[in-house]
Amino acid sequence: MKKIFALLLALCLVLALAACGNSQPAAKENVKIRVAASPTPHAEILAIAKEVLAAEGYDLEVVEYDDYVQPNLVVDSGELDANYFQHSPYLNSFNAENGTDIVSVALIHYEPFGIYAGKTASLADLADGAEIIIPNDGSNETRALLLLQQEGLIKLADGIDASSNATVFDIAENPKNLQITEMDAAQLARSRKDVDLAVINGNFALAAGLNASADALAIEDASGDAAQTYANLLGVKAGRENDPAIQALVKALQSDAVRDYINATYGGAVVPIF
Repeated sequence: MKKIFALLLALCLVLALAACGNSQPAAKENVKIRVAASPTPHAEILAIAKEVLAAEGYDLEVVEYDDYVQPNLVVDSGELDANYFQHSPYLNSFNAENGTDIVSVALIHYEPFGIYAGKTASLADLADGAEIIIPNDGSNETRALLLLQQEGLIKLADGIDASSNATVFDIAENPKNLQITEMDAAQLARSRKDVDLAVINGNFALAAGLNASADALAIEDASGDAAQTYANLLGVKAGRENDPAIQALVKALQSDAVRDYINATYGGAVVPIF
């Protein structure tokens, strides 16, 4: 009987030790953050932030979009956590027009707008009646018109500034009778060879292999209001600004690793502002 008791006791001890060995907590899974972004340069920059976030226990998933509408809709609906593709004037206009409630949590970089050659090689060679294509969405159209005004090609009505939603109807003076055609921003780079000049958003210029600092005939004055007004931001649904995951994403996007990557990669076509 004593032998049986001893065997049972030994078996209990073995089972207890085995249970203790298997009671270690499971490895913690990284918290997922899903971000909507334009392919260039936003998704590229987020790839660097992903490495920074991984060390902090977060798994960043980037969902790329080629348009300026869906990235806001999927964040407003809660399908994705944040987006990185736009500036404040565009976001404010989008919220007003679509009833969305997205807010900026951080400013990350600035992409200078540029005027690029099409059939005409320089601004000095621009003939009367020449055609120039510009973005057709409110804030970016304003920005394009302000750049044309900066270069003396047109004059806008009094009071038009970066906060306006200007259109071609706000042109007060057009001494060369330029034909200014509004077009979806994503189509500008591929259409420029069919017109004289194109004013192209920084991200779409980069995607087409164009660098504002090297290839543009003229760019926005970076010492003016453009850098702050048109800085690209990280947007989230209102109320999520202080979520730990969102704050971790902000920290990663404003890290030294991201700053160094931007400066080394884009040659002035993308400028960190943090």
